[in-house]
Amino acid sequence: MNQALEILRKVFGYDAFRHRQEAIVRTVIEGGDALVLMPTGGGKSLCYQIPALVREGTGVVVSPLIALMQDQVEALRQLGIRAAFLNSTLDAQTVRETEQALLSGGLDLLYVAPERLLGERTLGLLSRSRIALFAIDEAHCVSQWGHDFRPEYRRLSVLHQRFPGVPRLALTATADRRTRAEIAEQLDLADAAWFVNSFDRPNIRYIVSDGASPRDRLWRFLEREHPRDAGIVYCLSRKRVEEVAEWLSRKGRVALPYHAGLPDRLRAHHQARFLREEGVIVVATIAFGMGIDKPDVRFVAHLNLPRSIEAYYQETGRAGRDGLPADAWMAYGLQDVITLRQMIQESEADESHKRITHQKLEAMLGLCELTSCRRQALLAYFDERLEEPCGNCDNCLAPPETWDGTEAARKALSCVWRTGQRFGVTYVVDVLLGKEHERIVANRHHRLSTFGIGADLGAGEWRAIFRQLLAGGWLATDSEGHGTLRLTEKARPLLRGEVTLPLRRPAKGQGRSRGGVRRGSPAESLPEADRLLFEALRARRLELAREQGVPPYVIFHDQTLVEMVVHRPATLLEMEQVPGVGETKLARYGRAFLEVIERFEG
Repeated sequence: MNQALEILRKVFGYDAFRHRQEAIVRTVIEGGDALVLMPTGGGKSLCYQIPALVREGTGVVVSPLIALMQDQVEALRQLGIRAAFLNSTLDAQTVRETEQALLSGGLDLLYVAPERLLGERTLGLLSRSRIALFAIDEAHCVSQWGHDFRPEYRRLSVLHQRFPGVPRLALTATADRRTRAEIAEQLDLADAAWFVNSFDRPNIRYIVSDGASPRDRLWRFLEREHPRDAGIVYCLSRKRVEEVAEWLSRKGRVALPYHAGLPDRLRAHHQARFLREEGVIVVATIAFGMGIDKPDVRFVAHLNLPRSIEAYYQETGRAGRDGLPADAWMAYGLQDVITLRQMIQESEADESHKRITHQKLEAMLGLCELTSCRRQALLAYFDERLEEPCGNCDNCLAPPETWDGTEAARKALSCVWRTGQRFGVTYVVDVLLGKEHERIVANRHHRLSTFGIGADLGAGEWRAIFRQLLAGGWLATDSEGHGTLRLTEKARPLLRGEVTLPLRRPAKGQGRSRGGVRRGSPAESLPEADRLLFEALRARRLELAREQGVPPYVIFHDQTLVEMVVHRPATLLEMEQVPGVGETKLARYGRAFLEVIERFEG
C-alpha cells in the first residue's frame, strides 16, 4: 500500500484516497475479487488503475464503450501510464503492435470491448500474457432487468474459468439490490468482497418541472442557470432529439443531436465536439452518455420521463463529475406516463419482465410526484438512508403546496366511468369542463351527470390531477396503445369516500432558481480578479488541448484550475502541491500554467 499511495501522489497528484478506494485497492493488490458500487465521479477508475500499476503484468479493462476508449487511453498516457486499446477502429498494423506490447509486458492497462475479449483469439493472447487483473466496467450491463442490458456481459464468467488466479473487479455506479445479486451471480463473484459506497451526489441539485410548454421552461432554465455551460438534454424519441437540437441551435446555443439512427461517423464527430469543445450541448436519446468522462458537464436535462430510477440516476450522474455544483432538471408531463406504459405493454418481453418494468416505472413516477425531499427518496431506492432532508432539491428549496384533491379526484374518476372507460384524458377533461362540442354531443355525453361538474378548475389543473391519478395507480391506460383511461381496483375506496387524497398543486413560475445562486462555471464563486485568471488558465488549457487533439479536461480538470487560482503557485515545487498535478503533468504543463499565473501576479 505504500507503493499504491506513492502512485496516487506522484502519478495522479492526490494525497489521499477517497470513499473506500483504499480498501478496494488493498483487496485487489492482495489478489482478491471485488464488487464495487461507487457514484459517478467517485473515483472508480483508480480502484483498478492503481492495482494494475502495483501488480505485475497488464490490467485488462472490459468496457462496452468503443467510441470512448481512445479518450480514456489518451488521458492515461497524459499521466505517463502505458495504456492501449483493442477494438474494431484500429488498423491491422496497430493491432499487431498493441498485441506485441501486451505479450512483451509493455502495457500497464489494456482496454477491450466484451465482444472482442470473448473471441478465442483474444482469450488465447491473454493466456500467453502476464495479466495483473480484470476490471469489468459498467457491470450493471449484466442485468437483464437493467436499463443497459448487454447480453455478452453474461458470458464474462469465462474469465474466472480461464484465469482463476487473476483478481477481478466488477464496477458500476448504478445497481439496486436485485442487480447487485445478479452481477455477483452472473460474473461468478461469489467470494468477492462487496464495497457499496454512498450513492449520494450532494453537488447535484434535483429539479422536476411540470406543466405546459416544457421546451420553453427548459430554455428559461438554461438562460438563467447555464448560459454558456456544457450539458446533456435527453429526449425519448429520435425525432424529438433532432427537433430540440435544431431549436436550441436557432436560439444561439451549440447543440448537436445524437441517436442510434445517425451515421456512425456523425455520432462520433458530435461526441468528439462535446468532449473537446467548451459549452457544447448534446441532445440525445439514451444511446449517449455511458462512460462519458467529461468532468465539467454542468447540467443534465430530461425532456421526457426516464423509464426507471436506475436510468435517471445513471443519466443525471453525468453532471458534475468534478464535484462542483451541477443541475439535474426534468420536465415531466401526463403524456410521458401514457407513452411509457404503452411502450412497456407493447414490448415483446414476457409477462414477468413487463411486471418488473412496470414496477420500476411506478417508482420513477412516485419520485416525480413526491412532495418531500427527492434525494431522500432517491437514495432510499438504493437502500441508503439520508437522515435529514438534503436542502438541495426543488422540494427542499421551495416546498410544494398540497391540497385536498379528494373531491376533484372523485369527479375525474366518475367521469371516466360514466363515459364508458373508452376515452383519453383530453376528451374526459372536455366533458368535465362542459364543452358541448360535436363529438361529445354525438356520444350524448352532454347529458351525463358529470358534464360540466369540473368548470371550477382549468384544463391545465385537470391534466395535473389526471397525471397524479395515473402516477398513483388510481387510473390506468388501455393495452392497445390508444391512451384510453380505465379505473383500477385502487379507485374503489376513493370513489366510495373511504379515503382522502392530498394532491400536489402545480408550482407557479416553475423552474425558477430554487437556491438563489446561479449554478454555472466554477468561476462564478470566485472574486472578479480570480475569475479572470481562471478564464486565462482555461484558455491556455484549450490551446494545449487543440495542439494535441485531446479534450481539455485530459490536461487538467476545472477543479484543478480553481486550485491554481486559489493557491497561486509561483514555482514548480509549489505547483506540484496543487491537487490533480502529478509528476508527468507537472513536467509537461507546469511552466505553461505558471507563466499565466505570473502575468496576473505581475
